[in-house]
Amino acid sequence: MNSKKRPLWVSIKRFIRQNIAKPHDKISFLYQLKSGAEILDVGCGNNSPFLVKTILPDCVYTGIDIGDYNQTRPNLADHYIVTGPEDFAGQISRFKDCFDAVISTHNIEHCYEREKTVDAMLDAVRPGGQLLMTFPCEQSVNFPSRKGTLNYYDDPTHRDLPPDFNSLIKQIKAKNFAVEVAISSHKPFVFWVIGCLNEWRSKTNNHTDYSTWAFYGFESIIKARKLKAADTE
Repeated sequence: MNSKKRPLWVSIKRFIRQNIAKPHDKISFLYQLKSGAEILDVGCGNNSPFLVKTILPDCVYTGIDIGDYNQTRPNLADHYIVTGPEDFAGQISRFKDCFDAVISTHNIEHCYEREKTVDAMLDAVRPGGQLLMTFPCEQSVNFPSRKGTLNYYDDPTHRDLPPDFNSLIKQIKAKNFAVEVAISSHKPFVFWVIGCLNEWRSKTNNHTDYSTWAFYGFESIIKARKLKAADTE
């Protein structure tokens, strides 16, 4: 974790996010990484390089995607890889035990070769390093259709069915990882309450935000750590 002294209000804000509001999201995950962490961001659109480097300016950031998606802020990536969907898993597989953290937030549901992509991501984590994966839950195929994506098929770039949660857990454990967080349908309390109160508005206005996702439990979350040799003895 970054040991640099920060203002009290920033520390309080981080504490609330990590422990109360969004304890398992991407930003909370970034907060707990060490200074100088080497990070692979799989599917790095929507200004993710800018976000990550703003939170961890001294990290070594590698982003990979199949296009320049919504990069409206300065791209601060140390390494930035754009490849085709057919070679996405292949490009990731070039990295072996290279990263302290691999992040895949709402990417795997878009991939042509899910199993190969996940295997490549797992191999890219060095012993002691961490993985964060988020993706639509399996039940989302039955959720109401709403602008902003609430039903899995609202997004035409989602492929096939949602990722199989239990199969992913088995795949991750088979690669010598300890699963630390496994939530098949995430309903963080604070945002669940907000989503409950705003459901009528979301439905009436045909609008989806994070609180809507929390109310329905749209998101699956897996956080895991690759075991070191000493951990397996």
